[in-house]
Amino acid sequence: MTDGPGSEGGGPRATGERSLSVGGSVSVAITGDGAEVVMLPAETVRWAKEVEAPPGEGNLPGSASGVFVGREAELAELRRLLTGEGEAAVTQVTGTRAIHGLGGIGKTTLALRYAHTFRRTYTLVWWINATNTKQIVAGLAGITTRLCPHWATSTGIQERAAWAIRWLQWHPGWLLVFDNVEDPADLRHYLGMLPDGHHLATSRTATGWHSVAPTMPLGLLDADAATELLCTLALGGECEPTPRQRRDAATLAAELGYLPLALEQAGAYLFETGTPLAEYRAMLGQVIDTTVGGIDPERTVAAVWRHTLTVVERRNPQAITLLDAMAWLAPDVIPRTLLAPLCPDSRTLGEALGALHAYNMIAYSADRQSVSVHRLVQTVLRNRPPDTESGGYPPGRQDAERLLQLAAAADDTGSPPWERLLPHAIAITESTPPGSPASIETANVLQALAEYQDREGRNAHTIGLRTAALAHYEQLLGDIHPQTLTSRHGLAGAYQDAGDPDRAVPLYEAALALCEETLGDAHPRTLAGRNDLANAYTDAGDPARAVPLLEATLAQSEKLLGDTHAHTLINRHNLANAYKAAGDLTRAISLYETTLEQSEETLGVTHPDTLISRNNLAGAYKAAGDLARAIPLFTTTLGQRERVLGNTHPQTLNSRNNLANALLAAGDFVRALSLYKITLAQREDVLGETHPHTLVTRDNLAHALRAARAARRPDSADS
Repeated sequence: MTDGPGSEGGGPRATGERSLSVGGSVSVAITGDGAEVVMLPAETVRWAKEVEAPPGEGNLPGSASGVFVGREAELAELRRLLTGEGEAAVTQVTGTRAIHGLGGIGKTTLALRYAHTFRRTYTLVWWINATNTKQIVAGLAGITTRLCPHWATSTGIQERAAWAIRWLQWHPGWLLVFDNVEDPADLRHYLGMLPDGHHLATSRTATGWHSVAPTMPLGLLDADAATELLCTLALGGECEPTPRQRRDAATLAAELGYLPLALEQAGAYLFETGTPLAEYRAMLGQVIDTTVGGIDPERTVAAVWRHTLTVVERRNPQAITLLDAMAWLAPDVIPRTLLAPLCPDSRTLGEALGALHAYNMIAYSADRQSVSVHRLVQTVLRNRPPDTESGGYPPGRQDAERLLQLAAAADDTGSPPWERLLPHAIAITESTPPGSPASIETANVLQALAEYQDREGRNAHTIGLRTAALAHYEQLLGDIHPQTLTSRHGLAGAYQDAGDPDRAVPLYEAALALCEETLGDAHPRTLAGRNDLANAYTDAGDPARAVPLLEATLAQSEKLLGDTHAHTLINRHNLANAYKAAGDLTRAISLYETTLEQSEETLGVTHPDTLISRNNLAGAYKAAGDLARAIPLFTTTLGQRERVLGNTHPQTLNSRNNLANALLAAGDFVRALSLYKITLAQREDVLGETHPHTLVTRDNLAHALRAARAARRPDSADS
């Protein structure tokens, strides 16, 4: 079912809904500036205020006992800036700092050292892998799991993240570390909501930070620091190097380009094997790229890695099997349980991971239940030629896919453990090498994870998973196999939910043509395809094509399935949407009212499709200027969706936005502004800052602010 987003008299816009299925008291959380942003059950809000973090609470990976040289000045500068000393410490957000630099330069090491050094000065120190907004939300949700576990186990990830934000607002003086930020804009929303602590970000990109945080470019180690680091790692901290050893270390450090990651891996190799520095230099060869006057980090790490890998393989062949598989997974938070099938028992797994850790190829989490591998190491590992004995798979690729399949099969209920699989499934889709063999088993897992996200109200985030699954199905099953048709249809729906009907329409058209050809004109799957294609036409602003298609489909559905079949109700509702989009409110309202009455009787008062009907009937009343009927209906629908779907489900956000529109039209500026602020913050979290529905709410809020100011000053309305 759909309610296409369209302009209503030049004012605030409604936001659309679609249904792919056929077939308590709340309290508002307040930010430091008084803006309402999230809604949580009243009891959990009280917990957010009353729960205290134990002294030194945090989730920092590793410890502060490792070698740290050559960055003392940067560490001091970070402290000065984050505590507000100096002119560049504060921009829009107090105490925020971003470190950027090329891969392997030591950004994460510096941030980790800072966090460990000063953790006792903070109420909480929390490390967040922040490659994308989904990881940021998951990282914040982890705070709730740690501090309020009795509630966290029974709620969704968005609600846990909202509780964490509420807790951080009540308990100032914390440090959040956002590691490996790819898009600085991903942080803007969180930094604005959380002004009473320190935010430290690391990023490879130096651009885009001007409106988010001041930056501190991090360069290579200087020659003396690099030499000292290499000597300490290679010889041990208690051993004083001889003049010859120091000279050899200085030469080797220069050949490694003073790149910290390469120095650390070389040092680990030298210490573990006892290889003399001069001999290692001869083995390694020259790695400086003199053609560009600097280092090639990938080439440098590859040169170190080749010799390390040989030694590790002799010591523990199982370790190489694990490392090869980890190259294709997400770099952070790789659970030991995910890797376990590659080893016969837990002892073998522990010994293999220990070997990799000894050579600085991986890092343990604080609880040692997961590991991470550096992204640059992953890049080097992935860029090897396919193994001729593995059917065209690059080393480790087939194992990585099998691990994902086994983990999904072990818990096929779509429960919270699937959240931990999602980053690794996404990494596998994004790292697929050209010409990689297709796999039905892998496609089924990707499809299942996409459907899980869809059930959680995050279908717009499934495009990558669905695209990869469809490629597998097309290659192995062909274009007209039922599984391929279902997959193509699901991808079209993901594009539609992401606000991209231009990509959804061709996919729907292709799927419908194949259904008509293989299943016939009146098959239920064909009727469903025709219905969804018409929805996409409506969303694309083309009701002239949608109306006749829906009228024909409804007639067929009534004849074949009956007047009150769930498919028929959906067809009837979507035809009402198309009438409304075409400006025929009289026919739209009549059809909405009929459909709602039948849905309540057939599906139930709070069935998701019934709620869509109720929401869109209210929208039609509003479009007709009948606010007396629209506002109560919007209010009822919002309350029911909060109870049935949750506070941050996309359809709940639609109801909140649309109720705000109706209140604004009625002149209730206070309630309208409050709802717009809540909806905007939540849509930025759930959908992203550039999703069309987020943009609609942002525009609606701006319109409401102008209208409120004009109402207070009728003689000098804002333009």
